[in-house]
Amino acid sequence: MENVLLIVLLLLALALIGVVLLQRSEGGGLGMGGGGGGAMSQRSGATAMTKLTWVFGVAFMAVSLTLTIISAQNAEGTSVMDRIGGGGATASQGADDGEIDADALLPPPTAGGEDAPLVPRAD
Repeated sequence: MENVLLIVLLLLALALIGVVLLQRSEGGGLGMGGGGGGAMSQRSGATAMTKLTWVFGVAFMAVSLTLTIISAQNAEGTSVMDRIGGGGATASQGADDGEIDADALLPPPTAGGEDAPLVPRAD
């Protein structure tokens, strides 16, 4: 269900971008042209592109909120730290006094001997 909604959200985003870019410039934005000639006081009628922009915008927001609600229900009671598997040292894996085991954070030693690249030390 989430994958379908994600695809719908992507299509809505692309359609919204396309509709906004196809609209005629009303002028006044960043001082760029487009005419208007003192039309700041006049209100033009809602064109089909404007209505389509509103429809796509409302649909985009509705699908976004729906995805947020679905993902919040699926992730209820879990933590990001619970999803991390096995690797790395945390404070609970270190010494009993709460310190992190610094040796667990280092990369594994190479078996290259003399040919191994030099690794900087933190002395």
